Amino acid sequence: MAVGKPTFPEMHPVAGFRLGTTAAGIKKPGRKDLVIMAFDEAATVAATFTRNAFCAAPVQIARDNLVKGSPRFLVTNTGNANAGTGERGLADARRVCEALAELAGCRPEQVLPYSTGVIGEPLPVEKILEGLPAALQACTEDGWRDAGEGIMTTDTRPKGASRRLSLGGKRVTITGIAKGAGMIKPNMATMLGYIATDAGASKLELKQMLTSAMNRSFNRITIDGDTSTNDAVSLVATGLSGAAIGDDNRAEFQAALDAVCRELAQGVIRDGEGATKFVTVQVEGGRDGREALAVAYTVAESPLVKTALFASDPNWGRILAAVGRAGLHELDVNRVSIWLGEVLIAERGGRADTYTEQAGQAVMDEEEITIRIHLGRGDASETVWTSDLSHDYVRINAEYRT
Repeated sequence: MAVGKPTFPEMHPVAGFRLGTTAAGIKKPGRKDLVIMAFDEAATVAATFTRNAFCAAPVQIARDNLVKGSPRFLVTNTGNANAGTGERGLADARRVCEALAELAGCRPEQVLPYSTGVIGEPLPVEKILEGLPAALQACTEDGWRDAGEGIMTTDTRPKGASRRLSLGGKRVTITGIAKGAGMIKPNMATMLGYIATDAGASKLELKQMLTSAMNRSFNRITIDGDTSTNDAVSLVATGLSGAAIGDDNRAEFQAALDAVCRELAQGVIRDGEGATKFVTVQVEGGRDGREALAVAYTVAESPLVKTALFASDPNWGRILAAVGRAGLHELDVNRVSIWLGEVLIAERGGRADTYTEQAGQAVMDEEEITIRIHLGRGDASETVWTSDLSHDYVRINAEYRT
């Protein structure tokens, strides 16, 4: 179950960035579950990782290897998170890096490993090692669709986004894929995301632009309020377009990168586990962004709000209650206004005089819904995207290991 049509966009190849996918049988025979992404040593790489204290072994290794510089390969397995696995997990992640390095003729520290799947179970290293040659051989600049499928877990469809723009008279491409459907409240990353561009940029510039894009996209989504142990987003710049990002074109490139990240992040919400609604929570009139986000996330993660959304029930009192418990200092409820779509539902501490149940019901019957909240305290605003909470979400996660 997902919101909207399961369309996969045209994915423009990125010069110098190759993807290869195979079925290694990590969890289910015949399912695509092992992906290699390859690029030249001259490329620059930036990444963000989960802030969960129990970060997975591959996150620790990838983070360390990135600091050492000059990565050339990203390798991802699904079906097993290699998280909560202690020293054995670290050793297993290193074995994968060492095996791919030997096959590809590079150093182990030039490989960044990524994993997603069940937490707490040993990584089936031998299956991964056996699958590496096929994935490496399959690497091609047109491999985005297969890779998008190869990184899926409980996702029902691959998620991709691609943009082209002109910088300094040269055509530049930005293309990316992401996966994620549950355990989603990113904190510096989404479940897994991979973006590549043929523009040239320094490592510092790339990291700054990725961080900025994240704070407008992946760090503004939530399905269930759970931050994964394995969150990671990587951005690779091959530089082969001949266009370099500088002060005169950085804003233009940033806007395109923001658009790719936002499309991918919203794709994660649309494919949320059991999702039937795509919900935008806009909070305006905050004293600062922090309190606007606090209100947005409190509403977006409220089980009572989310179940009302699933039922298409305009139970506006649940939204009102969530705003009130968001922890804002000296909130004047008489200055708060709340809308469902264009329908004003609450103002001056209670139900709006113009509100009717029929009008609220018409909005809640839609597949895509906007909840807008004005706090009446200042000029800050923030937007968060979320989904509803359905029977299927409970079933999927109750049966996750069966």
